[in-house]
Amino acid sequence: MLSGVPQGSVLGPILFLLYVNKLPSWILSSIKMFADDTKVCRVIESDLDCDALQMDIDALLNWSDQWLHRFNPQKCKVMSLGHSRQYTYVMADAAGTFVIERTTEERDLGVIRADNLKPTSQFVKAAAKALSVLGVVRRHFKRLDPQDFLIIYKSYIRPHHEYYIQVGHHINKKTSAASRAFSVRRHY
Repeated sequence: MLSGVPQGSVLGPILFLLYVNKLPSWILSSIKMFADDTKVCRVIESDLDCDALQMDIDALLNWSDQWLHRFNPQKCKVMSLGHSRQYTYVMADAAGTFVIERTTEERDLGVIRADNLKPTSQFVKAAAKALSVLGVVRRHFKRLDPQDFLIIYKSYIRPHHEYYIQVGHHINKKTSAASRAFSVRRHY
């Protein structure tokens, strides 16, 4: 191992912050960092903005070369919000040149973000997960009094249903139908 921060140590988080602290100064676009996850954002209005974003990607690769911290090109994605130019971004280093994959959905801190900014996928997956946990409970507990079921429901089922759903379950008919289906089914 050439560089990095030991995981599980008391000083690990502080050392990691010192390690990546100067990363935002290497680029001109907006940057969002959380733990070991970094997002570079830029409003694209012309080809010049696309070129500037590519230069920021190149600058990040230069930073990674200097600090001996390699990015994994397979984990890097491009997601355009709204109607944007379909510019191809690449990562070029000693290992080769990789075209950064385009995506329409990406999981970010446990929440599924879509390029159309609609939370439909998040709602459908949350409702499906809650229903699958409810199915496991029904298979393993044949007889439950209402008090015991309420404890299990509040601990294991409701958190899946409520995670991020309150924000906009009313946004469209498909999402509302998935939410209502869960609400109706949970009472059997």
